[in-house]
Amino acid sequence: MNIAWLAGLIILAVLMILLLAGAPIAVALAVSSICAILPVLELEPAVLTGAQRIFSGISVFNLIAIPFFILAGNIMNKGGIAIRLINFAKILTGRIPGALAHTNIVANMLFGAISGSGTAAASAMGSIIGPVEEEEGYDKNFSAAVNIATAPTGLLIPPSNVMITYALVSGGTSIAALFMAGYIPGILWGLACMLVVFVMAKKKGYRSSARLGGREKGKMALEAIPSLLMIVIVIGGIIGGVFTATEGAVVAVVYSLVLSLVFYRSIRLKDLVQIFQDSAETTGIIIFLIGVSSIMSWVMAFTGLPSAISGAMLGISSNRYVILMVINILLLIIGTFMDMTPACLIFTPIFLPVCQEIGMHPVHFGIMMIFNLCIGTITPPVGTTLFVGVKVGHTRIEDVLGPILWYFAAIFGVLLLVTYIPVLSMGLPSLLGYV
Repeated sequence: MNIAWLAGLIILAVLMILLLAGAPIAVALAVSSICAILPVLELEPAVLTGAQRIFSGISVFNLIAIPFFILAGNIMNKGGIAIRLINFAKILTGRIPGALAHTNIVANMLFGAISGSGTAAASAMGSIIGPVEEEEGYDKNFSAAVNIATAPTGLLIPPSNVMITYALVSGGTSIAALFMAGYIPGILWGLACMLVVFVMAKKKGYRSSARLGGREKGKMALEAIPSLLMIVIVIGGIIGGVFTATEGAVVAVVYSLVLSLVFYRSIRLKDLVQIFQDSAETTGIIIFLIGVSSIMSWVMAFTGLPSAISGAMLGISSNRYVILMVINILLLIIGTFMDMTPACLIFTPIFLPVCQEIGMHPVHFGIMMIFNLCIGTITPPVGTTLFVGVKVGHTRIEDVLGPILWYFAAIFGVLLLVTYIPVLSMGLPSLLGYV
């Protein structure tokens, strides 16, 4: 048997056995990778090389952006920003059918874009706006479905940690280009869900009874401006070349601290201890995953596995539309049982060469991949955002799955558009000269 396919089978078999046995994903990645290289190298040099790859994999300056964006997100999650963004979203959605549900969608897009976390958006928005919707007569399953379906938009609308991870594992794709490429797909996701809400709300007769006066709107807008400026300052600074993505992450931390401690006064100094601890734990998990995934990337490159898979897929069909559809289906399946970061680390080296072979730009592929994996966060059995949304919505998964199917249909439609119309991802980066 070809060494590439032998390595692939060993990785797959050992990885699945360890995951089913309940081993941490990072340990499963490291062990399966070492096992896959044993037919070529002896145990001692294989382990030593693996340790070297972990160290080299995390010794990348751009990785510093990840802990800072995580810290900024945690500060903002506890910093009173969610309610101000909800109030601002109310101004935008007005009195259209299902206004509160539309408010939830817009607020999820804004909060997710600021915090970079779909789970945080689902938790913050669902716990605040859910009770208001219930008071207005909205069905709680309908409300929970709206919140869950739109929470992942913040993973596409920058800043996004998974984009930074993809940029590193794909071999130096521009982080700024990925950030710009995520805007249109993320906004289209939100707009597609708003269309579903509009149709369903008209059917159910959902309207907002609250009418905001001009003075109240002005006050809400003024209170939200400092929070919204985070997007302008961080992303605008990166686009304008004022600072790098890494430096932008530091700016985000400083700005969110000033906003929460001084301007809104929503957190106290003693709260920072827990915030720093939570951020350190999350960072440790992600950085270790990136480190051990470097072993797998090296094993794949050493054995030629990506080239073998690329050749096999191109042998099935030379039609790029068929190949992209197959990759989409595989990524959707992968996303249902694997978190975004490990999935991105494992499958980017496998599928990216295939897509490059058919002329797809790495930025375009990155957005398509992240879009697929975002859907996985709201899909059982491992949909973290789904579980959080159900919990804060005080409902059950089986009760939410019916209403959420309509949103899945709309989201899949947008996924196909993003896959087959490159300009939706590549338009902004090209316009700004990043690709």
